[in-house]
Amino acid sequence: MSTVRKAAIALAAVSALALTACGPTEDGAAGGSGTPAASPTAGPSGSATAAPSPSASASKSAAPKKTATASKSPKPGSTDPDFDVFPCSTFDVTFTANLAEPTTSSYLLKITNKGTKACRALGHPIVTFGDLDGQATQRGAAPGIEDALRLEPGQSAYAGLMGGANDGKGKTVNSIALTMSTESDLKQTPLKASTPGLYVSPTKNSVTAWMNNAEDALSL
Repeated sequence: MSTVRKAAIALAAVSALALTACGPTEDGAAGGSGTPAASPTAGPSGSATAAPSPSASASKSAAPKKTATASKSPKPGSTDPDFDVFPCSTFDVTFTANLAEPTTSSYLLKITNKGTKACRALGHPIVTFGDLDGQATQRGAAPGIEDALRLEPGQSAYAGLMGGANDGKGKTVNSIALTMSTESDLKQTPLKASTPGLYVSPTKNSVTAWMNNAEDALSL
């Protein structure tokens, strides 16, 4: 073979190698299924930002917080209907005294609730005779505070006052004064009533507890 021919064959081989190196690979030429890399997206400022990757699973929405339930306000006052009923004083009542039996100088005492709220007539009335010292002696038992007579506005209570038969030892007065038992240090203004010729025995005078009717007050 001539030298010229050998040189031509060698040049053809080098050219073929060069074309093979510059051409596409087999996978690229066949349009392979390789996943292309994510291309960056341009942000508003022109800088590239990576596209956010999807979460593996949707995040659970936060459970709503329970709203605290307001507690019920306690009812004012007590459930006892008498919790705000106080003892009657002379500021709460009107007072009268009427002759019931002259032989024993017995008078019917009457008080009436003149206020707008109920009050309780406690124990016995406190009765003084004119300008005489001391007060009427209590006759009979009286209920306790919780069982004391309750007077609604306009209601009355009664007590029987007895000066006693004339034994020659007493005195005659023309008026009496009344204050109420309140079991407190409340200073009261005495309520007065006219009792012309009331004889007061120092040992036989007496007064009953408050009652809800006149008959019981005078029969005790």
